Order: sequence, then structure tokens, then C-alpha cells
Amino acid sequence: MIRLEAGDWRATLAPEQGGALLSLDWRDRPVLRPTPDWATDILQTACFPLVPYANRIADGRFTFEGRSVRLPTLERFAPHALHGDGWLSSWTVENQTASRVEMTLDWTGDAGGWPWPWRANQIVELIGDGLSIALSITNTGDAIMPAGLGLHPYVQRHPDSRLTLSAESVWLTDARQIPERPAAPSQVADWSAGLPLADAPFVDHAYSGWTGEAALEGGGRRVILNADPAAAWVQIYAPLDADFVCIEPVTHRPDAHNAPKSETSGLLPLAPGQSFSVSMALFATDLA
Repeated sequence: MIRLEAGDWRATLAPEQGGALLSLDWRDRPVLRPTPDWATDILQTACFPLVPYANRIADGRFTFEGRSVRLPTLERFAPHALHGDGWLSSWTVENQTASRVEMTLDWTGDAGGWPWPWRANQIVELIGDGLSIALSITNTGDAIMPAGLGLHPYVQRHPDSRLTLSAESVWLTDARQIPERPAAPSQVADWSAGLPLADAPFVDHAYSGWTGEAALEGGGRRVILNADPAAAWVQIYAPLDADFVCIEPVTHRPDAHNAPKSETSGLLPLAPGQSFSVSMALFATDLA
């Protein structure tokens, strides 16, 4: 386990566990839902990287550039593939200071899984007033590959937490949680004016056309999440009665690999040697 410190901020990481953050605290209070000491499940961590794609691929199947791909699936998420390979792999620490760690992951291509090789780089840094995470991917193969990135933070929720986030639309899903069509945010949950999580329905949907900023107020403080423009979508996962809400900046919508060619789904055709990145930052302030 790696510990980072800067000012009022503290974080712990587990490179061997999917390159995940285990905790993020500000003034000795959790900003991200802390990982239980006994936890072995990556889904119980505070935040993890999504690479080389985010969210679901329907039935773990798609076709790209004439190549048919069949991905392995985890039993609890079957029949869909979920979140890529980065969260299920051990990352290598390349550089480390008291407040910053750089990790890499090399994927050589798998005949039984994701067939294209790539290299991911993740930099987690505590800055004076918050946390920043930068995630990138490079195509290390000799063929164009589809690529997407995301980050999966579990922001600590309080009984009075209110989420504010402005977006143009939300993707409605079918019974299999695969996107069907975009609609007005009010068709699921409209966060633009600030919506108490206690009043919200169960949400596990992708929002598009968002501003790149979300604010969660509750427990006497405000937590701000900022994402760079590469994260043109944000997945909100807000289970009922949970102690967290996931605000996931992602570069494409779920199942973008099976989107119609005419749709701007966010999936990027990455040429050999080409890289791209996404980043987010988290800040906290006390409420008056």
C-alpha cells in the first residue's frame, strides 16, 4: 500500500489491486468512500481506472475494422463485459514521491480477450487543495484499435447529500442496462438544480453534454469534481440507501462499441503509436 500526503489531504493506493485508490481524506474525513480493511473486491475500493473501455459492452461482443471480438465476462456481470482490463490487473509503480505516484500497465493482447496491445499510464497526485488523476493509453500494436477511458470514484455520501450536475441528455437503458436512446435528464433524474440523493430514484445511467463539473454538498462540506473535455460523458451510479454515489467521467457512452456508425459515441479509433488521455480533479470546502 502507498500513502500520499499534501496539506490537509491524505490518500492510500494499491497498485497491485487494479491501480486503485483505497482512500482519500480531507481534514481527516473521507472524501471518497474508504475501502474496508477486510475488502478484497475492487468494487469496494475508493476509485479505480477504466481502460481500454468504460462501462458495459453488450454480450461482450463487437466488431471493429472487420475483426469480430468476443470478450470474457465476469459471472456477476454476465453476459456483458465491464470496465476493461485495467481494474482487474496489477499496475507497476514507475515513480513515487510523498504526494505523487505514477503507475503503468502493459497489455500484450490476448487471443481469448482484448486482442490489441496497449500501455496505460496513471498519475495520482495530491495537490495543495485536492486530488488529480490523469489516465492515458497508448496503442502499442500495429493495427488501429478502439479505445476509451474513464475513472470510477465512489464519492462519500451523507444523509443530506445533494448532487448538482448539468447535462443536455441522459441515455435511457433497456432491461439489460444497455443504452437505447437519449432523452431529457428529467426522464431519469435531473441534477441541474441540485437534487437530494435521498429523493432520487435508483440511477445507473450515462449523461451527455455535461459541463464537466459536479458538486456534492452534504455533511457540512462541498466536494467538487472537475473533468477535462475528453470526458464528454459522465456515468452516475446512485444506488438507493448507499453510503456513496459514483460520478464517473468517461470518454464514451456504454456499449459504444456497438453504436451505429452514424452516432458520435465517443469511442476513439486509436492508430498505432497514438495516445490519448483523460483527467479529473477533486476539491473540498467547508459549507458556511
